[in-house]
Amino acid sequence: MSLFQKCFDFTRAEEVKALNLYPYFHPIDASEGPVVSIYNKKMIMAGSNNYLGLTTHPYVKQKSIEAIEQYGTGCSGSRYLTGTLSLHNELEEKLTKFLGTEAVLVFSTGYQTSMGTVAALCGRGDYIISDRENHACIQNAALTAKGMMAEFKRYKHSDMEDLERILSSIPEEAGKLIVTDGVFSVTGEICNLPEINRLAKKYGARILCDDAHAIGVIGDGGRGTANYFNLVKETDLVMGTFSKTFASLGGFVAGPERVINYLKHISPALIFSASPTPASCAAAIAALEILEKEPELVTKLVNNADYMRRNFREMGFEVVDTHAAIVPVIVGQVETAFIFWRKLFDAGIYVNAFIPPGVPENMSMMRTSYMATHEKKHLDEILKQFEIIGKELKLI
Repeated sequence: MSLFQKCFDFTRAEEVKALNLYPYFHPIDASEGPVVSIYNKKMIMAGSNNYLGLTTHPYVKQKSIEAIEQYGTGCSGSRYLTGTLSLHNELEEKLTKFLGTEAVLVFSTGYQTSMGTVAALCGRGDYIISDRENHACIQNAALTAKGMMAEFKRYKHSDMEDLERILSSIPEEAGKLIVTDGVFSVTGEICNLPEINRLAKKYGARILCDDAHAIGVIGDGGRGTANYFNLVKETDLVMGTFSKTFASLGGFVAGPERVINYLKHISPALIFSASPTPASCAAAIAALEILEKEPELVTKLVNNADYMRRNFREMGFEVVDTHAAIVPVIVGQVETAFIFWRKLFDAGIYVNAFIPPGVPENMSMMRTSYMATHEKKHLDEILKQFEIIGKELKLI
């Protein structure tokens, strides 16, 4: 069979497009945060990870412009060689202080952060123990490490008994890394970090918590999952991204200075990638400064998400119970999800349709997510349209 035959055989996207139900790759023409323009039509955005609404903040935009004027548009090199700017160091220092860790290392993307941390730390004789519903970047990083002779085990989602079963089967002398999302990216559930920490201590394992959807959302002033559970000192490594709360692009890992120093000199994802652009770094620094000065944004964000969760539930929808910015509404079948998405889109509401294999069978959902900058009128309009469509499709 030709290498490309599978490409010609893949027609699912075209079939959905023919039904006018395709929910992906719709270009945004302009954005005001909670309201965007798509095909020159104003729409309420209820699917963005722009949790604090800072991508359009005047201070963030101005700092990005100033960085371009001072440094240009790119770094033209890796962090390891000619690509480290004073901005990179400043961002790392500010994040270290904010998170209360010893050191931080900045990568070009959140995906690279996972690849550059897990695969660099784990090799022959080491074990990676990962929640089954961790983000794809963690799964792929673990598979890369497996190619370098590390062992890769997955425990049932948030099942601490299964986690202990796996840990107890691993040789005592082996290196062990438990990896979990802090806030799971699909459902918004918060991991059971206290129990993970207890098991890590019992079996001599280290913990890596991916806080991509937790920084700026949970914890004191948005400091993430470890802070939320008062386990900052017990959580060995924390990963994060700048593409959500920090209104930019890039990622970071925070932890002990000796570990960060090792990754700085060993991690291929860092050494062989161009460094984050000046504008990206400046935007992330500016967003962090706003977060520190205005922690009430975190409160507003969580209140908005809780308001939506409560009202969806009162309408009769099935939603996941959590306290993060993500509020998934379960609609069941794939076809129902596509139809529901299209009706919302036509009504001026933009959400994300999640279908298998990204979610379990019969668990297709409208994954909604909220911002600190959503106003009550935006939220109430979303609720209104969900109720109309939910009744029309006999979901409520």
